[in-house]
Amino acid sequence: MDIQFIRRLADLLEKGSIDEIEVVEGESKVRITRHKEIAAPVQHYALPSVPAAMAVPVPAAETPAAAVKVEAAQPEGYMIKSPMVGTFYRASSPEAKSFVDEGSVVKAGQTLCIIEAMKLLNEIEADVSGKILKILVGNGQPVEYGEPLFIIAPES
Repeated sequence: MDIQFIRRLADLLEKGSIDEIEVVEGESKVRITRHKEIAAPVQHYALPSVPAAMAVPVPAAETPAAAVKVEAAQPEGYMIKSPMVGTFYRASSPEAKSFVDEGSVVKAGQTLCIIEAMKLLNEIEADVSGKILKILVGNGQPVEYGEPLFIIAPES
């Protein structure tokens, strides 16, 4: 097919109200489509009305400060993140002792936990030597890829 012919088809799409053209000549086939951006449907929700006497104003300055305090509560240190999606376990079996606890001193390469993914048990090892400051996930809790699991204070 001639490139000029294809350009004329594209111009026809732009100028007209046609969204798609398909032309077949022998073994050659050309399909040109114009994608219109469709706005996502907007859902409106009506909030229940509250009598003015019951409305309690919340100062805007206090809300961000409270959020900053919550974020600042996490200790500083090296963060071990989940390398996969699965279920977090602190021990090799329900009756076994946990691999590590908060305050435990660990060496690089030491097993910290197990993540079960698709019926496979994957040992997660420490990247650095140091002291476990915080365990961020509960036993048996599902974890996502990249989710923080442990905070370790590296050895100096």
